[in-house]
Amino acid sequence: MHQNVYLPAEFLSEIEAILPSQLNMEDFIAACQRPLRKSIRVNTLKISIEAFLARAKSKGWQLEPVPWCEEGFWIEADESEVPLGNTAEHMSGLFYIQEASSMMPVSALFNDKDEEFSAVLDMAAAPGSKTTQIAAQMGNAGVLVANEFSASRVKVLHANIERCGVRNAALSNYDGRVFGGWLPEQFDAVLIDAPCSGEGTVRKDADAMKNWTKESVISISETQKDLIESAFHALKPNGVMVYSTCTLSIEENQQVCLHLKETFGDLVEFESLADLFTDADKSLTEEGFLHIFPQVYDCEGFFVARIRKTGAVEAPKVKKRLGKFPFEKASAKVQSDIAKQLKQALDISLPADASVWLRDNDVWLFPNALEPMLGEFRFSRMGIKIAEAHKKGYRWQHQVATALATGEEAMCVALSIEDAREWFMGRDIRPTDLSGKGEVFVKFDNDVIGLGKWVGNRIKNGLPRELVRDKNLF
Repeated sequence: MHQNVYLPAEFLSEIEAILPSQLNMEDFIAACQRPLRKSIRVNTLKISIEAFLARAKSKGWQLEPVPWCEEGFWIEADESEVPLGNTAEHMSGLFYIQEASSMMPVSALFNDKDEEFSAVLDMAAAPGSKTTQIAAQMGNAGVLVANEFSASRVKVLHANIERCGVRNAALSNYDGRVFGGWLPEQFDAVLIDAPCSGEGTVRKDADAMKNWTKESVISISETQKDLIESAFHALKPNGVMVYSTCTLSIEENQQVCLHLKETFGDLVEFESLADLFTDADKSLTEEGFLHIFPQVYDCEGFFVARIRKTGAVEAPKVKKRLGKFPFEKASAKVQSDIAKQLKQALDISLPADASVWLRDNDVWLFPNALEPMLGEFRFSRMGIKIAEAHKKGYRWQHQVATALATGEEAMCVALSIEDAREWFMGRDIRPTDLSGKGEVFVKFDNDVIGLGKWVGNRIKNGLPRELVRDKNLF
């Protein structure tokens, strides 16, 4: 129990004033003092739900479905020896440890199964739970722009994208307020999981409310209004936006959405989330938003709104100084040569919806759907790096393993559990009675976990430093 959860008296008064009549404060406070149930989301870019359920059963993990996310499960697992984050399945990208309520915004964005999005913006993306969830919903097709304002968090975002096998993402590092002017009406869908006062997160962090004031709530809401306007301008006509927060105040939630409606009138249409999952009506507002108090579904406090842009809007005027774009699209001949060598070396075919781009000796694979934005915006990282050119050909890179390999390739070596541990700790390995030459995929339990290079009877480790673990491994 988190009996030491800090809940300021003024905050409790605010909650009491907005709490729906069917709920009571005693249950609210009791829910805030209960630890969160741990939850995970299956990464369908790497494994099917059915195959993951079989894997979980063999490990004795107890799973309970999250009602609003087909891939989401509450989990009970013995972590006394190995934390879930250090299991082979997690390090291989088969699942993401994600709070159940935070799965809801992406489920709401993709609520209409007949709607397909070829360009999506995740405006506040780190650490990557929702970004990787969106990429899985897109099936790695189209382009996913993942923006994060905090430079230090972009590294974490990239590491999670890499681990989960995402190849259609372009990362940027800006204040989200720039998108409306720089990329107006470029996106079929936008997720704005807005920075907020975090009132719903006390079950995860007992001190989350230590610095809470009503003044800070009002101040944050002004920033949120700027962000939602920017997101609206970045959205194509008839595009859909989801606005979400992990907070409870109406100033940061309903009032932000109503501000958008007041600003753009009939061009803003609120779409009800009543059918998102069974019992969604228990948290439905009169506008069709979901305003979730922690006692209702035993999760974090959360807010989700789905908004349709019904027509075009003139975008804010901006002056652009982009500088020279440092990449050059490979010629048809070079693309064909790289594709041929990759097939010969690693039995990998390049996806049809992506193209090879070059920067000095680096070889990158960009999603074709990104091209209209390349001359309009500066990204910090695009697509995946697949190779470095050298005198004798190409030196293939780790993301070929995470984002393109399936484990069925001819150039694969299956590792023992001991060798797999050594691999994840960044060490070279010596598989028993094997030797070879050139690059080779390594896999454990039929999951590709990396790309190495034969040096005699040793495979040189190619795991990027940010993915190396050094203790409590499976």
